[in-house]
Amino acid sequence: MTLCITNARYLGALVDVFVKGGLIENMIQAGHHKADAGTEVFDAQGQVLFPSFIDCHVHLREPGYEYKEDVASGLQAAVHGGFGAVMCMANTKPVNDCAAVTEYILQAARKAFPQGGPHVYPVGAATVGLLGQEMAPLAELAQAGCVAISNDGHSMENSELMRRVMEYAADLKRIVIDHCEDASLARGTHMNEGITSGMIGVKGQPDVGEALHVARDILLADYLDLPVHIAHVSCKRAVDLIRWGKARGVKVTAETCPHYLLLDDSALENYGTNAKVNPPLRTPADVAALREAVKDGTIDIFVTDHAPHAAHEKECPLDEAPNGFTGLDLALSLTYTLVREGFLQEADLERLWSRKPAEIFDLPVNMFAPGDPANFFLFDPEARWLVSPETIYSKSCNTPYAGQELRGRVSAHWLEGKRIF
Repeated sequence: MTLCITNARYLGALVDVFVKGGLIENMIQAGHHKADAGTEVFDAQGQVLFPSFIDCHVHLREPGYEYKEDVASGLQAAVHGGFGAVMCMANTKPVNDCAAVTEYILQAARKAFPQGGPHVYPVGAATVGLLGQEMAPLAELAQAGCVAISNDGHSMENSELMRRVMEYAADLKRIVIDHCEDASLARGTHMNEGITSGMIGVKGQPDVGEALHVARDILLADYLDLPVHIAHVSCKRAVDLIRWGKARGVKVTAETCPHYLLLDDSALENYGTNAKVNPPLRTPADVAALREAVKDGTIDIFVTDHAPHAAHEKECPLDEAPNGFTGLDLALSLTYTLVREGFLQEADLERLWSRKPAEIFDLPVNMFAPGDPANFFLFDPEARWLVSPETIYSKSCNTPYAGQELRGRVSAHWLEGKRIF
């Protein structure tokens, strides 16, 4: 099968993309080559062309929490949000700490899209049951298909165990993704510790708790000369430490989420549970520091930390609500606002959502070179839509943006040359 996408806007230029056998055949200036007879032609009409994004931090909730999300609904949200691949975290029930659970997740993904759909790359648990006491069978997890190792959702308090997990994972050519949080400083907290938490009388989590573990991980990576990846960075203190580590030559990479660049802790002034997340939304100064870190490459990639919950779980007092909110449907609409502001370029979004995630975790990626997988989508930057349960594909609509109008949405998506929607 051959396909030609015409009149697509790629990094500011109008291009035609030719696809054959599920691979990129060529990308040329629009109108400079006529498609052969029998080629399927799709006119993009000037919409923005992106390679399919890779989200390296999602919670698909299955097995065990299918009432929040399942693999099928999570992948529908992914593909409609522009994601051709997701890395799903291990805090399922049972925990993904053995090959049987990994294989179950992969089978559920195949069942959701039997003709081919978004790729699912499981992330194996670093410790048995995510309890932080005993190393999980990392070789078994890697062999079953886990592309990285993490105790996400639970901090690795034991530094000796963290060291051994990093060493063993490196032997398996896997990177440890660490959830950086000092459990003793985070216990019983529900938002960032600062002016807002004091004003509304809610116990807050100090940013130094995140920074302490970031520093520990960077020093371990330096000592061992091994890589480590810092999850969902939320504060300036962590950014400063990561910048120091990179300048020193430490093999540290890091991620952040759209909400840490667009929202601050004032979103919880009215005790809004839809803005409760961990790490918590921080201060405007942290937002500014993260923006600069994304722009200058200190923060390597964007992730959603897609963490869906059922509606009733958020309809409660702030101190009873779980952390996290949905992200896959909204991520591009939100991060494209940084392009409109002139803070980032479309090329930056390609770097943060596609190229660098693939580099860090050694995943296939489309950069529109001949032979690359034909995974790409079209984005209409002017489309306006209301965030509601009727307009998103995740089972969950718990988000600070619920009920708001967003601008820009994915209009069509192809994976391996096949139009998924």
